[in-house]
Parts: sequence; C-alpha cells; structure tokens
Amino acid sequence: MHQEPAYVLHRRPYRETSLLVDLFTLSDGRMSIVARGGNTPKSPWKAQLQPFQALLLDWVGRSELKTLTQVEVRPGPALRHTDALYSGLYLNELLQRVLPVAEAQPELFASYIETINALSHTKDVEPVLRRFERAFAHAMGLGFDWGRAMDTGEPVQSGQSYGYDPEQGIVTLTAGDMRLRDLPGEWLLELAADNLDKRECRRLAKRVMRTLIDHLMQGKPLNSRALFSHDRRNHHES
Repeated sequence: MHQEPAYVLHRRPYRETSLLVDLFTLSDGRMSIVARGGNTPKSPWKAQLQPFQALLLDWVGRSELKTLTQVEVRPGPALRHTDALYSGLYLNELLQRVLPVAEAQPELFASYIETINALSHTKDVEPVLRRFERAFAHAMGLGFDWGRAMDTGEPVQSGQSYGYDPEQGIVTLTAGDMRLRDLPGEWLLELAADNLDKRECRRLAKRVMRTLIDHLMQGKPLNSRALFSHDRRNHHES
C-alpha cells in the first residue's frame, strides 16, 4: 500500500523496539500494523504516529498484520482543550473496539475527519459527538430517522411519546414495552431537523445514543467514558 490516508487509533510497545499500531484507514478500514524500530529513541515514527494526526502511510505484507515502511505527516487540526481531547479518545476507542477489521468505511472515514476538525474549533463538543454517533450507527447497519417510527413507518407526531430500540430505531410504545421510552415527539422532530441547541433535545439524543453505544459494546464499559466522567467530577469538586 502506498500513500494511504490513515489515523492512529491506539498504539503500544511490540517486542523490544517496535510499535503495534491500530489504524483507521480510508481503503482498509480498521487494521493493525507493525512499526519496526518505531519504539527506539532515534526513530521519527515514535513522534509521528500520534492519535488525531492526519497521516499518509506505506506498508507491505500479505498477512493480516502489515509492516510499516513510510510515514508522511499531513497538516491538520489539533485537539488542545480537555473536552476535545477526551472526545477524540472516545471516538478512537469506539472505532477500535467495535469497527470490523479490514472493512472499508469511506463515509465514516470522512465523518471522522470532519469530527476531528469540528472538535478542534469548539468547546461545545456534545452536538459534534451526537452527529458522529449517528454516522457510526449508519456504518454499523443501525441507522435510523429521528422523525419516523420504524415499526409502523409513520412520521413522528408532536404530542405523542415514543421509544427507542437499537435494532429498529424510533418506535411506537406498546403496553409492557421495556425499550428506552418516554421520548416526546416534539423533541424527536427537532432532532430530525438537526436542532441540537435546546437542552431537552441534547438530553434525549444523549439517552438514545448511549443506549445504542451500550448495545454495540455488548455491555462492556468504555474506558474513555469513565475517564471523561471522572475528570468532570473532579473539576466540579475543585
């Protein structure tokens, strides 16, 4: 592979002097690569192979685990404030742990680039995260329309209450329904219009997306989510 656009999701030491790097790439989706000698003091790769850094990579190999041969760093935004950095870590963990291996996701890759750029320019990270989670849901085959009840095919109505099922999307409520419920139709319609300015809309979107992500994670915790919550508790206590 030559000049492949890529981002580092995670890296760790490999054997004595190398790095094992998990990547999100344009053509191959999620994959892992060995940077031989990349964990030595003189190697430029140690500084170049950083999360959120736009890269063009060359590699060789026929097995699932490729060998890195060249790194080119491209200009790109930087995540400087804490909320943006934690949000970026959340995106990377989500991709690393849920995205299938060696499955190209060009639309999600474009959404990831847009999200990193947006995080670098705002301190209001919630709308940015919610939009990426929607793109992620579509990539995983769980996309849905905020403004339509998927079990009936009918448009959402203001004044009615709805539920959410990760496998279906927005649904009408039935007696004894155990899915995420009590979602007001008027706020769902606001979200259908991509309005994330109102506090009620943000809370609803966050409830739904947390249910979706927990479903994709199969109940396993996200380390980045716990880190974010812990840091915010400490900030409020101080």
